[in-house]
Amino acid sequence: MEAFCSNFDLNPSRTSLISRSFQKPSSKLVFPARFSCSSCGKNSNFGLNNVPRVPYARKSMKISSKNGGNTESLKDSLFRWVGSGVLGLAAAVSLSCESPAFAESLTVAFPVSHSREINTVQRTLVEAWGLIRETFVDPTFNHQDWDMKLQQTMVEMFPLRSEDAAYNKIKGMLSTLGDPFTRIISPKEYQSFRIGTDGNLQGVGLFINVEPKTGHLVVSSCIENGPAARAGIHEGDELVEINGEGLDGVGSEAAAQKLRGRAGTIVTIKIHPATDAGNSNIREVNLPREVIQLSPVSSAVIPHRTPDGRMSKLGYVKLSAFSQTAAMDLENTIFDMENQGVQSYILDLRNNPGGLVKAGLDVAQIWLDGDETLVNTVDREGHLLPINMVNGHAITHDPLVVLVNEGSASASEILAGALHDNGRAILVGHKTFGKGKIQSVTELHDGSALFVTVAKYLSPALHDIDQVGITPDVQCSTEMLNALIDSSKDKNMNSPLEADSCIMIAEHELDIQESKSSAS
Repeated sequence: MEAFCSNFDLNPSRTSLISRSFQKPSSKLVFPARFSCSSCGKNSNFGLNNVPRVPYARKSMKISSKNGGNTESLKDSLFRWVGSGVLGLAAAVSLSCESPAFAESLTVAFPVSHSREINTVQRTLVEAWGLIRETFVDPTFNHQDWDMKLQQTMVEMFPLRSEDAAYNKIKGMLSTLGDPFTRIISPKEYQSFRIGTDGNLQGVGLFINVEPKTGHLVVSSCIENGPAARAGIHEGDELVEINGEGLDGVGSEAAAQKLRGRAGTIVTIKIHPATDAGNSNIREVNLPREVIQLSPVSSAVIPHRTPDGRMSKLGYVKLSAFSQTAAMDLENTIFDMENQGVQSYILDLRNNPGGLVKAGLDVAQIWLDGDETLVNTVDREGHLLPINMVNGHAITHDPLVVLVNEGSASASEILAGALHDNGRAILVGHKTFGKGKIQSVTELHDGSALFVTVAKYLSPALHDIDQVGITPDVQCSTEMLNALIDSSKDKNMNSPLEADSCIMIAEHELDIQESKSSAS
């Protein structure tokens, strides 16, 4: 799986924030926040996901030609000069770092192509390079000379005549950082990314990710009753081909773009089933594209008999992704369940690959009071920056169990950690995926977007999640399940939810919570 910046076939957003280093002032993707950032300073803000921007010393970048002349800001002059090609065969980026923390001066020479298409990509290259130079979480840039990397890539790009080949040079430069989550996507892919965050899409209902170890595209989950789910595609299936095109080296956003299309059309895919690990059987499936109203929340009220024989109502809520509407949809669902007399809750985050960090933090506030710490970020300088609620008021204080598994990642892990470490919920299930990095996303001049890992995050109790995951309080073990089945043989299970092993264990944990509460 990819580092959960996961992708839907219309790419719901991931843990990301808007970096404005080279962005037009009229950014359309900035939303108000309800959080405070301890120790962030006056320049901190919240971007797309309302994650505080990681503070860093601001550099003043200037550019000049080899022949000298007036210097201008990189944003103004480089974009103009490289875009029009008036520098001829040579230009130089001169970086004057005015901050004492970055007292340095640098000039990088590079050839400027006469091709208009390549000029445009060179401009994009410098934008991407500059953003990474300022914000990338690893200040050593994977132990390489990042300024020399720009010069090298410019020289390699100079003789090219294909825009695609030039963009591949940028991707190659980014790959040397050793971080699969720092990457560039095309304008079309970025539009898909933005559409997915709104929950409006036309596609086949697949969540897809890149498995970091193999580079293969795999299915992380399917939308319930969507075309892919109806066709019997399952989590872990490897996506091999789309409409006759192989997917070696194809990123998750590019694959998602191929799966998209007008409702009523057909896309043909080939998959290698996850259950066929030892063989090479390939299955071909024709999937109709449909308009999918993607609500990230589904719910049910489950009748529950307590150990003392009383009947109660248990609210089950499944959150499949953290889109812009996730917190509002969940809030409305909880209000409705409270009005129905629900007395305890199960929040199901299994196979939720993440999304907007802001949505995860907003969801946490549905359950928490006060000024609790929701997550801690660690910037490139190693500074710990807590993100706290501001005068939070929970909708309900009823007992809560959160279900997680190996498909719970990124914003799911932030939410699970916030609820667990603040003593609000018990975690049941299996160890989570382990993605503890935060990405910024910046729209570049040509409509493409750069994702940069700008920070790591720790849980409120300072547990490192990245490549570790969160181990639940209670495992969904066969032994525990068998014991519960033996003790509830007379129970009538009227729905698949009631027969779900982890839900059964969660109900048992809620009974334990209630008995402890009664005893106290």
